[in-house]
Amino acid sequence: MAATVRLDLDGNPIAPMTICMIGAGGFIGSHLCEKLMAETPHTVLAVDVYSDKIKHLLDPPAYAEGQQARHPWDGRIQFHRLNIKHDSRLEGLIKMYDLTINLAAICTPADYNTRPLDTIYSNFIDSLPVVRYCSENSKRLIHFSTCEVYGKTIGSFLPKDHPLRKNLLRREPLKLVDGGQSQRTFVYIKDAIEAVLLMIENPARANGHIFNVGNPNNEVTVKQLAEIMIQVYSKVSGEPPVEVPTIDVSSKEFYGEGYDDSDKRIPDMTIINKQLGWNPKTSLWDLLDSTLTYQHRTYAEAIRRAMAKPVASS
Repeated sequence: MAATVRLDLDGNPIAPMTICMIGAGGFIGSHLCEKLMAETPHTVLAVDVYSDKIKHLLDPPAYAEGQQARHPWDGRIQFHRLNIKHDSRLEGLIKMYDLTINLAAICTPADYNTRPLDTIYSNFIDSLPVVRYCSENSKRLIHFSTCEVYGKTIGSFLPKDHPLRKNLLRREPLKLVDGGQSQRTFVYIKDAIEAVLLMIENPARANGHIFNVGNPNNEVTVKQLAEIMIQVYSKVSGEPPVEVPTIDVSSKEFYGEGYDDSDKRIPDMTIINKQLGWNPKTSLWDLLDSTLTYQHRTYAEAIRRAMAKPVASS
């Protein structure tokens, strides 16, 4: 049975390509690797210092008795342990691949206050060689940034180790910085990865453009987000909410001296919709339901065991 030919947005066949993905072991990178392996014929060199989140893609599946199991994507993904800072091997790797995707960055809000120089170096200066190597070798580059480029600081993908999630699992009050009055929009990671795949496979439409990837329809205050998370997690876990679901903390206490942030930030989706026809699909409730269900199944029991252990006295 012949494989279905995949077409780009202009109806042209999509040829298999080789991708050098820097920062492939992170939150966005690991989801993108999963998408590329499951749905495309592309080959990925996963470059990072850690591979925990993509280990299931790299290791062979469990062996069936008398058989050697293999992934459907066997041979299409390799991991290369490398820190892009001052590593002479980087240019050689970029030369070998059709496309480079750079996801390497420090993206924890508190780091902008506590490690400002490290953050500037990591997010800007350390990335300059990647840009230069791609330019000098005529290689295509998709370079990720954050909404910090528009000023001030916040995370937007609510990754798996976000403190709000940890507190939910531990049945502790959620901490609302300055009362949680800042307004934010939240995009589901799987929606965001769909957008990135469109960029990868439609260079004629994507090259030279700057795209915002977000969901303007999922705008809430952080306080409202916490309240929805409490409702969703109660449904997912079958446990009643804690008696004191939230507590207010100052930004100085939570992030450190000098923290400042914008009160409202809504991504403009005009360009990505026009060029790639992309619109986010997942509502905030469905996003949280899916994410917290995964979180509960994966981590809740481990956290309960850890909390049940007796504390050694000194």
